[in-house]
Amino acid sequence: MRQRDAKVCADRAMQGDVRVFVAGSTGVLGRRIVAGLVTRGHEVVGLARSAENSHLITSLGAEPRQGDLFDPETLVRAARGADVIIRAATSIPRSLRLSAKDWATNDRIRRDGTRSLTECAGRIGAKLYLQEGIVWVAQPEDGSPFDEDARVRPRLWFASAAEAESIAREAGGRLGFEVATLRCGSFYCADSAQTRLLGERLVRRRLPLIGEGEAVWSNIHVDDAAAAFVTAAEAGRGGLWHVVDDHAARMADFFRTLAALLKVPPPRAVPPWVASLFIGRRTVQFLTASTRTSNAKIRRDLGWSPRYPSHQEGLRQVVDAWRSEGFPRDRRK
Repeated sequence: MRQRDAKVCADRAMQGDVRVFVAGSTGVLGRRIVAGLVTRGHEVVGLARSAENSHLITSLGAEPRQGDLFDPETLVRAARGADVIIRAATSIPRSLRLSAKDWATNDRIRRDGTRSLTECAGRIGAKLYLQEGIVWVAQPEDGSPFDEDARVRPRLWFASAAEAESIAREAGGRLGFEVATLRCGSFYCADSAQTRLLGERLVRRRLPLIGEGEAVWSNIHVDDAAAAFVTAAEAGRGGLWHVVDDHAARMADFFRTLAALLKVPPPRAVPPWVASLFIGRRTVQFLTASTRTSNAKIRRDLGWSPRYPSHQEGLRQVVDAWRSEGFPRDRRK
């Protein structure tokens, strides 16, 4: 039954009439997913919590419907008729110094939001539940390469992402829909608050390079992450995939590339213990741990590939977009 339903969803995708409900449709990732699905000819409904969100969703070519991510009853009313439900909702802290409490809202979205959305998927007869995940849930402590088969070993503030995967898998098996998780690498784009913070701090000479910057990061431009979600929604099948670009980069190379594009000096190196005084021990642990993974499986299974194969191409697009709006400004002047 589930294989047949997935085939129906995929066949409808080829015909351009998949109905998709997106939670988190006005976020950095979500609005790109909505725009991508609309461009591909699909019928899209976006979860809205305010008039402002409704206007944005409408401007993207989708239909806004009111609802509460933590209230399944409102979600059922909003998502009724959808073949695919996507959770792209997040609440990532906008700071470099982070503690566990800063992630409380994001943790609730991943845990309780996933429970609500999967209950909704079962009640409306959706064929596929698709959600955002993070590659760090399976990150080996020794920094060695890993893939989708690696053991989940959440640490720091990653536990809720691992739980969201389990919650969705259990619900799909119990309620009869396909479940897909796209574990994304380090997000960046011109309108990401976190990326903009990096740019501002580089310009103000307030972004340190921790140690020698040898940690290796698997990155992904948000445009490419959104394209992966569109591809997965159209495929209509369950699975687990890592969504990263083609070339992992050292932390030092990522920061220095961004500095060069901004035409500012590269960041100064500081020992990890010094960085801990300013951005906290947990943030230093996060920034100095390697995430060596690849997109081989999603390329093979779904035919997706990134538009920006490395951070060099992606950051160039970011800085070009910033220049068009006069950002970032050097506040020292």
